[in-house]
Amino acid sequence: MKRPSGRRSSRSSGLPLAGLTVLDLTRILSGPFCTMKLGDMGAEVIKIEHPNGGDETRKWGPPFVKGESAYFLSVNRNKKSVTLDLKSEKGKEILIRLIKRSDVLVENFRAGVMRTLGFDYPIVRVINPRLVYCSISGYGQTSNRSHHPSYDLIVQGESGLMDLTGFPDGAPTKAGISLADVNAGNLAFEGILLALLRRARTGTGDHVDISLLDAMASLFTYQTQMALSTSQKALRMGNRHPSITPYETFATKDGYINIAVAGEGQWKSFCGRIGVPELAADRRFAVNALRVKNRAALEKILIPILRRKPSKAWLAVLKEADVPAGKLNSVAEMLSQPDMRERGMILSLKHRKAGTLRMVGNPIKLAFSSPAAMKAPPLLGEDTESVLSALGYSRNDFRRLLEEQIV
Repeated sequence: MKRPSGRRSSRSSGLPLAGLTVLDLTRILSGPFCTMKLGDMGAEVIKIEHPNGGDETRKWGPPFVKGESAYFLSVNRNKKSVTLDLKSEKGKEILIRLIKRSDVLVENFRAGVMRTLGFDYPIVRVINPRLVYCSISGYGQTSNRSHHPSYDLIVQGESGLMDLTGFPDGAPTKAGISLADVNAGNLAFEGILLALLRRARTGTGDHVDISLLDAMASLFTYQTQMALSTSQKALRMGNRHPSITPYETFATKDGYINIAVAGEGQWKSFCGRIGVPELAADRRFAVNALRVKNRAALEKILIPILRRKPSKAWLAVLKEADVPAGKLNSVAEMLSQPDMRERGMILSLKHRKAGTLRMVGNPIKLAFSSPAAMKAPPLLGEDTESVLSALGYSRNDFRRLLEEQIV
């Protein structure tokens, strides 16, 4: 299949998705996160944006990096930006040419928008039967609420996540990250790869339908199983775990640490290292189920003990005991950890306006695919002329389209 750029990118030639072209009709977060992962793994990603402003997140801030939105920069590397008015007939003609040459199309409009534009899956399937078409929306393509607008915050609340998050005497709380969007983006990435595997066998594409609400429901595991199998209601418990203890956050002399005692061997070692070996023999706490049952009594013993020493001292003690424990980092502290450098998780890219741009890398490490140089997020429309040229449009054609505000 001929690539729209007319040539294979040297950046991606050794990566698993090299040679694939992705048509990216997404914006904001869930879709761009998915397509960035496809680009990281070698696919050529052509991001379609409206000529008047492009992806909404280009304006979201502060913070801005030399005028570029940090939000937009975070999920749009390894992409080409093409501006296109999809409501115009000439814009639709260009999109059809791109569809014919693409392997994957990803969109995250609310259900029904692509049909209105004339590019829903039944129509696109006729144009390119091999195309893998992925739709990401709040409620999927088949529910009674499929046409309703939705954002990460709304789905975090509707999914039950906010009811579980926070302290028992506090208000429901959203996660500190856009968990519903990012999770949907990850599942879209998985679904696209599955559809590509199927295409390799059958020769035909597929429609990947991802719902933010479905995606959140899939994350809960034991909480949803409790609700489906028992009458026990999952409750907000702050930093406590409903089924394990001590597995929570404890105050120390100078801050906080997390301690995770998940097995009986760890429990005995923990008790010995914090100076109360007799606690391991206490019948109230002999096994995890009893510790959970008698959590309040156990906390009355542990809380004052752990306040006696600073965090660093406790972490050293528990490390020697092979008891999982860790400090509570800020995001900046997390990024400065040696692990991030050792794992190649901090990238340094050259951006045309922002200059040297440091970004978090892709967490998927493959033994037989060498890391490749990555491309910084694009300026709005910076690749429009080159992509149209590969589609057969002349420079004069491009100028006319520009004058007519089609691109």
